[in-house]
Amino acid sequence: MDLTVDLFKAEIADALRSYDKYILCLAKTPEDCEGALQRLVEKAIKAYQNRGPGLRHGIALDNQVTIILSQPPEDSILDKPLCGIYFNLSSPYHKKRAAQPVKVER
Repeated sequence: MDLTVDLFKAEIADALRSYDKYILCLAKTPEDCEGALQRLVEKAIKAYQNRGPGLRHGIALDNQVTIILSQPPEDSILDKPLCGIYFNLSSPYHKKRAAQPVKVER
């Protein structure tokens, strides 16, 4: 089977609806997000197709989005990899932890 970005149009459309409704990202407009999702799906497809023996995933990511293509279970009727699109969320209210001093044993 030839994997293309078009096979994952439904997943990209769902992610864009979620992005538009729930995500506030100053770095990407919804139009920029669509282009980024398509590029990341292409990268994930390449990673999936070139994965090593025994590996089940192809992963592509940037600072805001992670895309994972996973090999379906052997008893599955799916004819394409499972596609997960995750938004890497952060909050301006998230407190950064202060560096902890490291104890050196002598």
